[in-house]
Amino acid sequence: MIELASVRNLIIDMDGVLWLGNSPMPGLPEFIATLRQLGIRFILATNNASRSGDEFVAKLAGFNTTVYHHEILTSPQATAGYLTRHAPDARIFTIGEPGLTAELRSAGLTVVPQDQPEGATHVVVGWDRGLTYAKLVEACLLIRAGATFIGTNPDVTYPDARGIIPGNGSTLAYLRAATNVEPIIIGKPQPEMMIQAMQRLGSTPADTAVLGDRLDTDILGGQNAGLTALLVLSGITTREELLTSTIQPDYVYDDIRDVARQLTAIHVS
Repeated sequence: MIELASVRNLIIDMDGVLWLGNSPMPGLPEFIATLRQLGIRFILATNNASRSGDEFVAKLAGFNTTVYHHEILTSPQATAGYLTRHAPDARIFTIGEPGLTAELRSAGLTVVPQDQPEGATHVVVGWDRGLTYAKLVEACLLIRAGATFIGTNPDVTYPDARGIIPGNGSTLAYLRAATNVEPIIIGKPQPEMMIQAMQRLGSTPADTAVLGDRLDTDILGGQNAGLTALLVLSGITTREELLTSTIQPDYVYDDIRDVARQLTAIHVS
């Protein structure tokens, strides 16, 4: 753990930290403005595989908050980065929303048509709110035939404005049960996203912290990459769950307004 005064870079989750559903967290524009004023660089790193980086930029703009494409790292982007290094010639069948396919193709990877999955060498599964049994069937058959099984992220649930709903990890569990194959996980809590985020920032664990709302992904993912971990209680994790969890953050805050106050007090004093 490093002291907050040494934090010059933040890797920040979005769902449950910056917003819930389509509602921004109180103080969102001011939080981002505070980071810029303090000279704290950041990457908004999300396991959410439903949108492209540009779509997240647009969503934040709708909340009167300006961020730039290079400040966004999604699990589809991280998956694309992983595949371009390890399997650049892959033929990919996807379960997911348009943002997943867009990021894979923008990285120069080949995504097979949904109605022509034959010959796919990899199955990449992201959160899909239009999930159908037909998609699951094709993914199951491909994985059983030897295709590499990749999950963009393992989040079993998602913090919606209405409450906690199924996330991508629930789909992975279905396919894991049907194939008896464990997926390669790219997103948090695996360190791949944190490593890619630090590469973008040009930072190291000595001056970087992760800020998130989930113990099992954000906090554990940061710790797996050797980072100081900051938890906000505005999303998935409750204070009661924190008290009993074996995964413990280095710092705990109510929300991003609380984080902004603490960082300002440290860096301005």
